[in-house]
Amino acid sequence: MPDKRTHRGPHPADKKLFAEDAISSLLKAVADFSLLLTKGYAEKSALKLVGDRFSLTERQRLAVMRSACSDEQLVSRNRRRVGLEDLAGKTIAIDGYNVLITIEAAMSGGVIFKGRDGCFRDLASVHGTYRKVTETIPAVELIGQFLREAGAAKALWLLDSPVSNSGRLKTLIGELARKNKWDWEIELLLSPDAELKKTDLIVASSDSVVLDGCGCWLNLATEIISSRLSSAKVIDLSGAG
Repeated sequence: MPDKRTHRGPHPADKKLFAEDAISSLLKAVADFSLLLTKGYAEKSALKLVGDRFSLTERQRLAVMRSACSDEQLVSRNRRRVGLEDLAGKTIAIDGYNVLITIEAAMSGGVIFKGRDGCFRDLASVHGTYRKVTETIPAVELIGQFLREAGAAKALWLLDSPVSNSGRLKTLIGELARKNKWDWEIELLLSPDAELKKTDLIVASSDSVVLDGCGCWLNLATEIISSRLSSAKVIDLSGAG
């Protein structure tokens, strides 16, 4: 049956799965999972161990997985992270689907999680096909306005060419860029991750694989949601403070 949803909003079960009384167990699960990763356990087996211990559903396990990282990853990511002030006059390379879908989810009331590394992440996934939603154009416009105000000179959007409708999204983003006179370039690549890991540009992503391999990165989605989307449903699983 085709997916006819028009928003990137919450899953029907999220209200119960991420209710106040579930957060304590999720925080403990993130801490335990991060500890096991630090000790060198394989991600898959460590997540099963922790998920089973706390009787977590698949969706809760996904939230834990996306919120956790090892101590080594945390130190490395913090060391290479740049601030918004470092963006002035620079070109930023954007992990297109990663950033856009997180902003779409935040705008439509989807659950957003603050991870141990400070990144905001959603639970949405592309599954081989990108579906334009009501929030798509407002999300792109919000990103563009934010980058302009931050003084970015240019943005390079990288989209996964194997994902269906990437060509249409490229056209849409290009049209919005021309309309708003943003200096943007949009590329379709077989593997944006590979390009993001080797570029000398500031990278915008919350993808763990990208963050662990790139030169320097900006926590763009988090900056936008924190300062522009105050009504977003953010659940803090960072364990900080």
